[in-house]
Amino acid sequence: MSLGKVLVVDDDNNICELLKLYLEKEGYNVMVSHDGEEAVVKFSALKPDIVLLDIMLPGLDGWQVCREIRKKSNVPIIMLTAKSETIDKVVGLELGADDYVVKPFDTKEVIARIKAVSRRTSQSAVESEVKEVRYDKLVVNMTRYELRVDGKVMDTPPKELELLFYLASNPNRVYTRDQLLDEVWGFEYYGDSRTIDVHIKRLREKLENVSPKWALKTVWGVGYKFEADEENA
Repeated sequence: MSLGKVLVVDDDNNICELLKLYLEKEGYNVMVSHDGEEAVVKFSALKPDIVLLDIMLPGLDGWQVCREIRKKSNVPIIMLTAKSETIDKVVGLELGADDYVVKPFDTKEVIARIKAVSRRTSQSAVESEVKEVRYDKLVVNMTRYELRVDGKVMDTPPKELELLFYLASNPNRVYTRDQLLDEVWGFEYYGDSRTIDVHIKRLREKLENVSPKWALKTVWGVGYKFEADEENA
């Protein structure tokens, strides 16, 4: 029984074969692409459930591929990169990637991340109740995965939406970065706390000066909170 379709995009044949071997052993249906342009075509045609995406690719690079996928889908994307610099991680997250793995990686770690993101996606799909929070000029709906700001639907990556929903569902409560990683990304997440900072920054760009009745606040030395007037909380 297949656990789902995974599109592996990397120009290194050895890496592709290694991931294909281990993922198929786990029960996944694996498709492989070696360049960016082919990856975009295969994504549209094959509709994978998860994408493992290298940054350094011939044709379109991984960032461009991520951008093209996000135009049409919120499918989970895990970036594969040989670079460990923070800027590469930040760019990938800002373009809508859900996670990143730095090469050389442990295949068990990659599989654990895939399982974690698959579990979150499955749980979202089966939850039938309407999950929504409303504030002045703000609606976060997790059933439709939709963010409305002042009546306008905002293009928002899944992780940004989940983070905002979690904070707005618990107004005026302060959370550390590690707590948010545990609650929103799941305990199997291997990233670092800068992931939270990137997502908060992107959310603030969308939500700045929308309403005086609520705000995303930094609590210096601790973490973040969704601050709301008592009558709205």
